[in-house]
Amino acid sequence: MRAVRRGGARLWDRFAASDPGLLRLTAGLRTVSAIALTLVVLALVGTGVNHLVAGAMTAMTATFAVKDKLVRDQAVTLALGLPVSLVAMSLGALLTSQVVAGDLFFIALIFGAVYCRRFGERATALGLIGFQVYFLSLFVGASTTALPELCLALAIGFGCSAVVRFGVVPETPQRVLARLRDAFRTRLAQLVSVQIELLDAGPEQLEKVLDDLRLRTARLHETALMIQGRLEEGTSDADKAALLQRRVADAEIATERLGMLLLNARSVERADTLTLHLPHAPVPLTGDWRPAEDDATIALRRDLTALHLLVSRPSARDGGTAVAHIRNRLLGYRDEERLPSAPSGIQDAFRGIGEAARSVLGLRLALDGPQDESDDSPATTRSREEFDAEDIALASSETRGEEDRGGLQRPTTRAAFQVSVGSVLAMVGGEFLSSQRWYWAVLTCWVVFLNTASTGEILVKGYRRLLGTLLGAVAGVALAGLVGDHTWVSFALVLVFIFAMFFTAPLSYAVMSFFVTAMLGLLYTLLNSYSFDVLVLRIEETAIGAACGVIAAVLVLPVRTDRRTDELLGTVLERLGDVASAAVEQLSGGPASDLLGKARSLDTALDELRDSTNPLTYPITPLRGRRRTVRYLVALLETCAYHARSLAATAELVPHSKTVAADPRLHRAGQRIAHNIGVLGAHVEDEGARGEVESGASIASTLRDDGSGTQPSGTVTFRVLRHLQRLDEGVVGLARPLDVPVADRAESKAAGG
Repeated sequence: MRAVRRGGARLWDRFAASDPGLLRLTAGLRTVSAIALTLVVLALVGTGVNHLVAGAMTAMTATFAVKDKLVRDQAVTLALGLPVSLVAMSLGALLTSQVVAGDLFFIALIFGAVYCRRFGERATALGLIGFQVYFLSLFVGASTTALPELCLALAIGFGCSAVVRFGVVPETPQRVLARLRDAFRTRLAQLVSVQIELLDAGPEQLEKVLDDLRLRTARLHETALMIQGRLEEGTSDADKAALLQRRVADAEIATERLGMLLLNARSVERADTLTLHLPHAPVPLTGDWRPAEDDATIALRRDLTALHLLVSRPSARDGGTAVAHIRNRLLGYRDEERLPSAPSGIQDAFRGIGEAARSVLGLRLALDGPQDESDDSPATTRSREEFDAEDIALASSETRGEEDRGGLQRPTTRAAFQVSVGSVLAMVGGEFLSSQRWYWAVLTCWVVFLNTASTGEILVKGYRRLLGTLLGAVAGVALAGLVGDHTWVSFALVLVFIFAMFFTAPLSYAVMSFFVTAMLGLLYTLLNSYSFDVLVLRIEETAIGAACGVIAAVLVLPVRTDRRTDELLGTVLERLGDVASAAVEQLSGGPASDLLGKARSLDTALDELRDSTNPLTYPITPLRGRRRTVRYLVALLETCAYHARSLAATAELVPHSKTVAADPRLHRAGQRIAHNIGVLGAHVEDEGARGEVESGASIASTLRDDGSGTQPSGTVTFRVLRHLQRLDEGVVGLARPLDVPVADRAESKAAGG
């Protein structure tokens, strides 16, 4: 029985890690529960099938549209959504016979629903509710005679949504944050597990293990960013939120660095960190490598397993002295005299284990507060003292506001005009196909503009929706034929598909569109309007709507994908320069600053850039060479961001460490990096900008030490030199894909002399 419980716990941990915070599961369960409760209430009232469909779709809209993070804000938005939906349904019923007036109102509603997004989550939700309910009035064929029953169905749908949201499937910011923290712990353990596989994998398994390592690292980073987005609402104390963010970042950086150190330990020469971010990057391994069985490697494998236990075991389950003994041993590797006799690459891996164990200790202190210190070793005591010093020095930082563009350059304003023009085209094109189903084209045009910012993104999203609709129509034909007149079987399958819609939406837009179309086939069956021609028409209307959306995006205030990516690339370079300069300044003895906050801003900008390049790297793109260049550029930026985060994490230790002192010489070493990033940013902003990226002697050679060619291990230079060197190389490497000239500084000086 105990083995079964342990197996169940491991299975649940895997599921929780695949859905951080259980956000997708909660969204699906909440929506399905709201719809099911609405159907039960409406069935008890004795309404017809049309009203059952109207109530169910209203409950779905009221559930997914409200995105406020605080519970009280959700209640206010939901309360305001009911009158908005009643007005939209009433106008839909009144204007059903007034074709021109109805179309004009629909266009105005679409423009307002998109434009009001600039006013925040509540305005966005109300605009979405208004659009969806007006669309619903067209779908169910609302009329003035049926308006009272429809309004009752809407009210019941909103009421059931509120009951489920606040009673059946409640969700508070604190609860979401707690689940996200559990997911972070699980994903951290999964990453360490893959690192153990990396140590033991043979050459034939290495590529697969590296792919798993990249995937686990990316998922850990995703969860860390999700935690950052929930911290403000999930914690009542701003200082505690900042502390937790710092500890999560420490754990992420330390574990990611450990993977790189293990890869280096396996390499003939130091591997390029691009290996962690670019698939199929070469790894310089020994030709006859096999899992080693020397004492140092056996101890390394043992301690990686111990680190996995330390990460995966919640502090509440710590018992006896076994876990304390493991923690003390791993933290001891932060002291040079505790390192085993081994090649330098293996010793670096042990140091990485020590730093990862330290980050796990800090994360536990931030999450669970003070713990039993009776079994602490001197190394553990020193780590606790460092954390205490950091906690005392921690102060809330102010967030720099983003520059807000005005006029037609404001994203919401531009999107409102684009969607409106696209919807007019979709209405005209849809009417040519069907005077009754034209609104499907408008819905597709509306949807392809959601969460897109460039023409390329709209094109890709339209393609995915068309593909999902095509496959879903085939499934809808089959299911509608099988279900026949069994109303409640149809509603049960609708609930299954709705859950699948919400659970798969963040993963694949095409898959979500498949479930949407299959569900609509069942709804048409319930409304007695099912036929093969209707589903074919659905595909045609979808194609028309997607095409109209692309045409509007190209003709009306267009934002080309190149321009969008250039803007985001400039932002990434600016924030990379901020992180690198501030970190080097603090490493060289300068004033402390919010380095991890700057690092998180860099991560956010890099994620936005990665999303914006999806149209350029999509598998069906005909520009293969360009796709490879974009993938290489993004991977190189991820590598630079990794080293910048590592510099920031080390710089955070300097003001509080008793063993690592600042090195003023690093200020000179960072000047070339800052200059090169500035040149790259200027070139991205203006292709005619002058300036050359400087390359030359390694940073290590520019730091004139005691003549031995090495840095003492007690200096901060010893810890960050590799990160500085790799960041310098990565920034210079960005010059080639960006077509920026590179000048060798040594040759320039010789020519000038």
